[in-house]
Amino acid sequence: MVEPLRLVAPSGGAVEVPTPVVLAPMAGITNAAYRQLCREQGAGLYVCEMITSRGIVERIPKTFDMLRFDPGEAVRSVQLYGVDPDVIAKATEILCAEFGIHHVDLNFGCPVPKVTRRGGGGALPWKRDRLAAILRATVAAADRYGVPVTMKTRLGIDRDHLTYLDAGRIAQDAGCAAIALHARTVQQAYAGEAAWETIATLVDALDIPVLGNGDIWEATDALRMVEQTGCAGVVVGRGCLGRPWLFRDLADAFAGRERRTLPSLGEVASMVRRHAELMAGLYGERHGLTDLRKHMAWYFKGFPVGGDLRRALAMVSSFAELDEHLAQLDPSVPFPEGELGAPRGRQGTPRERVILPYGWLDSTELGDEDIAAAESDASGG
Repeated sequence: MVEPLRLVAPSGGAVEVPTPVVLAPMAGITNAAYRQLCREQGAGLYVCEMITSRGIVERIPKTFDMLRFDPGEAVRSVQLYGVDPDVIAKATEILCAEFGIHHVDLNFGCPVPKVTRRGGGGALPWKRDRLAAILRATVAAADRYGVPVTMKTRLGIDRDHLTYLDAGRIAQDAGCAAIALHARTVQQAYAGEAAWETIATLVDALDIPVLGNGDIWEATDALRMVEQTGCAGVVVGRGCLGRPWLFRDLADAFAGRERRTLPSLGEVASMVRRHAELMAGLYGERHGLTDLRKHMAWYFKGFPVGGDLRRALAMVSSFAELDEHLAQLDPSVPFPEGELGAPRGRQGTPRERVILPYGWLDSTELGDEDIAAAESDASGG
């Protein structure tokens, strides 16, 4: 048995997560439909796609459109990104006052070059003063509503410029309820192996809960991470792509139940159909099913599905087309167990170097420098 996760704001407001598993925000993936699909499988904390603070403050319709929650979301959780303390505090105020948000997560892990080259994303924690200012402002704004704030970060820019220990101490001092560590550097992006031992180091250094992230492809990986690092819970991103039932396995594993979900091709097809229904309910049939296309390769990875049928599934735009293609699948085909434990989603290779603003590494202080251009819609971490 793994203990529940409790996220507590300085004023005492709290969010209880009985199964300490967090769905990592993923751009274009973790919309309200996918969050509901995952929630139907098992317990956890399901976080909305990352949203920029400036988009909220400027009330950009596209940004507000992402703030959709279904009636079953008892905990409304949003990941917020920003680089200006005043702007991110105003955004937090709007989220709490107008959208009834129960939990705010701050993202400082994005490795995308167009973000880091301007000093944002995973590059920002190098500037300790700006990181502290953002965290303090956000916690103060959220705490007026009893809303806990957490943050997500990486190990650092590269192995020679690590930031995670300082970031953890800054987060704790600012009143953050927890910190999630993706145990890779910005330079690694999503390549190579996550350094789980650094999660253990952060756990030992802090009093607030530490959540581990990186290389959780199966529920057994999550249990190993908790056992090896002492982390209070796990954050799952790419491991659930095309496998929302992973949250069922995680709930079972953390409750001490030795069960593993190995859906047949027919059961996967049913899951795709359910996903389509939720997407259509959110965006309408054509838009919803068009947006579902990106998931098809993940759902059918490893199954014996012919190339023509795979291409057809990746081009659906109506329920009639989807049902016609799903009917061609053999529902009795068992789950391809060779896929268990295999990485999913983007991986790539480590970057030769991280692109940063000129002189960024010369000092860990930023002062009043304006880096608003670093607030991009790119997300992840």
